[in-house]
Amino acid sequence: MDDKQKLRVTQDYEKLSEEIKEQVKLVYPRGYSDHLISFKNKEGKTIKGLRFETEEKIYLIRMTIAQAEEIISDDDDFDEEGNLIKSIQEEYEDKHSEVDYLTDNENYDA
Repeated sequence: MDDKQKLRVTQDYEKLSEEIKEQVKLVYPRGYSDHLISFKNKEGKTIKGLRFETEEKIYLIRMTIAQAEEIISDDDDFDEEGNLIKSIQEEYEDKHSEVDYLTDNENYDA
């Protein structure tokens, strides 16, 4: 599906399904803070977020740099340096191996 036809969804990280969170981790295995983009919400306010694309949607996951760093710090799937633990990454890659759209995300490098 063309990017222009995809539904754009702005959502908080906490409200994402576990499945989408796992896929986001695969696309951003070294953390989120370096990949945040700025965009205007429907009220015209500039906010930061993480872009993640699925087959039918483009998610703009709202988070500040501090929130991005805190999410990684508090998540047991990431090590002390903020990198996705290799065994977790392999588990998620196996679990989501049939998901074609992960490669549509710029940062995905599996």
